[in-house]
Amino acid sequence: MRHPEGPMDDWWLRAGAGAGATGERARRRVVALPHAGGWPSAFRSWWQVLPPDAELLVAQLPGRGARLGEPPLASVEALVEALSRELAERDPLPYTVVGHSFGSVLGYELTRAMEQKGLAPDLLAVSARQPPCFPSLPPFAHLRSDAQLLEHLTEIGGMAPQLMTRPELVQPALRAIRADLEAMERHQRPLTGTGVPILALGAVDDPVVVAERLHLWSLETTGGFHRSLYTGGHFYLYAHANAAAIARRLLADRPGPTAGHPAPPTPGRPVPVPDGVPAPPPRKETP
Repeated sequence: MRHPEGPMDDWWLRAGAGAGATGERARRRVVALPHAGGWPSAFRSWWQVLPPDAELLVAQLPGRGARLGEPPLASVEALVEALSRELAERDPLPYTVVGHSFGSVLGYELTRAMEQKGLAPDLLAVSARQPPCFPSLPPFAHLRSDAQLLEHLTEIGGMAPQLMTRPELVQPALRAIRADLEAMERHQRPLTGTGVPILALGAVDDPVVVAERLHLWSLETTGGFHRSLYTGGHFYLYAHANAAAIARRLLADRPGPTAGHPAPPTPGRPVPVPDGVPAPPPRKETP
């Protein structure tokens, strides 16, 4: 297994073969943002499957990993400001952004921020998160009790059941998860979308996200749009086989313009739902 190597700044952990383990110079970059409370190690399956010329940068937010002692931030804006600033300072490489669950919200806003700097990625892959046209509604998950939050995380596969009886281990994780959930649930859809093509990813058996809604990420870009579905529950993206298949697609494939692709809707107007796409009442999403 290839472990994280190479230099690390506060916000980005450089991992995988592209970090210099083989001496081969990276030609492409994958910028990855984990789920709520996720450590950089969430993407360990990805640094195992990426080719030697692909660099993996994984976000390391306050309150986890080497930054465990720092207080987490409960603001998408504050997180994206720091992430985009430090990403812009790195050596330029063609890159793709991939975010999972809460990481999709960060990835979307990071993409918009990098566009404003003239450093846009060539593709945004959003995974296991409903599009911004479906805002989070109360009761908010970040206001749940520790016991309720732990129970939910265990049900969706985000925490091992044996940790339910180890509060000394889970409390630091819960602080980061709660902060990320608050940031996600208070996030407001921006007035403008992105011109970067979007690839929406999800699992047909995800107990948290309505898979049919993923198509509506097409409303957030004036670029191309595609959608791909897999199996494996809410955390399907980290399964080795799925990681390998999706990584190959991100590095080799670029979604082209979709015929009749809709522009982002005017703020304040109802969001049109394409024929055949059900729009059930909003479902709560957690990490």
